[in-house]
Parts: sequence; structure tokens; C-alpha cells
Amino acid sequence: MVVAAAALLLSSHALFGAAAVPAYVSAAVADPHRPQSDTSRDGDRRPIEMMSFSGIKPGDKVIELIPAGGYSTRLLSAVVGPRGHVYSINLPAFNDRIKAAIKPVTDESAYANVTVSNQNLGQLKVPEPVDAVFTAQNYHDFKNPGQFNADTNAMNKAVFAALKPGGLYVIIDHNAAPGSGTRDTGTLHRIDPMTVKSEVLAAGFVLEAESTALGNPADLHTERVDDKTDKMFFRFRKPR
Repeated sequence: MVVAAAALLLSSHALFGAAAVPAYVSAAVADPHRPQSDTSRDGDRRPIEMMSFSGIKPGDKVIELIPAGGYSTRLLSAVVGPRGHVYSINLPAFNDRIKAAIKPVTDESAYANVTVSNQNLGQLKVPEPVDAVFTAQNYHDFKNPGQFNADTNAMNKAVFAALKPGGLYVIIDHNAAPGSGTRDTGTLHRIDPMTVKSEVLAAGFVLEAESTALGNPADLHTERVDDKTDKMFFRFRKPR
């Protein structure tokens, strides 16, 4: 695990420059509590790039939309540290298997700063205003019928309300072909990045930055997704 983390750090230095990788991000990726099922995916998911660009830092209070098995949750927990908190949100419609997937994280004392609740995403409520809202590889699913379905326009407004002035809204998802809108959300599990961008801007956010760090130029956007896909990476900010 230490060797793998060192290799990731070297590759990230080549991409960002050494000064751009905060020490708390490197420490979170090298956290020995991360299981092999997570670290084996790091080469494709690029956690150093993901956490560095997100702007999330020690002490932050963060809402995570849809934690799944906790890949991002463990990283967020380690980054924000004991003075921070991660509010992970599942949908009430999820089956028991999906809801239980995060239990190994909440059962681990190293992640005591993580709490999980089941909420309608259009009516998000947490105990305090937060510094950031983070969601990875989920936005497209909210467009599909069934247990993942959510009103993304209502969700984006609720996210805006939950954030402190100046707070961040970080979205990662699988790119669909330009101009495809929501056509491929159910079949290929991809979404047109312009659809995401336009919906979030309509909720009052400004686009602070977007990154190609999770991109894959070889991806033709025609296959069902895996961790190797070309991904959008947006960092929006609520105006102060």
C-alpha cells in the first residue's frame, strides 16, 4: 500500500507539480485504514488529483451525496480530520444492500467523523452549514427512474442552501458525448457535462474551475462505464 501511494504521489507531482499536492491529501491517500479494495482502484480513480482539486481541507464540514462502499468517504474523512465532519447521504428509496454498503466505514473507529442519513436530496438537512458538498459518479443516476431517481434541480438548490457563503460544490461524473444531454444516463451511465454545468449554474453557483485530471482522451464515450472512463471534474462555488 505504501509503495502504491508513493507511485501515485510521483505521478501526481508530474501532473500538478510537487507544491500543488497538500500534505494532508498525501496522508489521506496513504492512510493505512484504507482497505485493499479501495487502494487497488487508485490507479484509475486518482485520489491525489481528486482530493487536491476538490479544495476540501482539514476542519471542513462536508456533505457527501451517495457514499456507496465508501471509497470517497474514507478519503474525505481523512482529509477533514477530527475537527471536520462528513455527512454522507443515501436516498430513502435505496434497497438494504446499497444502504449497508457504507457500514464497514461507519463501523471503523478511524472514521468516527462520518455519519450517514437517508434523505430526499431536494430537502437536504444537516446540523450545520457546510464548507463543501461532494458527489462522485452519481449525478447521471439521479436522472434515471428507480431507486436513484432525484430531482436534480431541486437537489442543486438544496445544496446551495446547505453551503456556507463561499462553499464548494464538487461534481465528478462520467462524460457522455457532447450534445447528448441525458440520453445515455440509463444505458451507458454517462451524462453530457454541459447538462450538469447548466443545471448547477441555474441554481446560483459560479463555476470556479474544471479539471481534466480525471480525463481519458482514449475514451470514445460509447461504452458502458468503468473506472477508466473520461470524467468531468467541476468545482463550483456559492457566491459570498
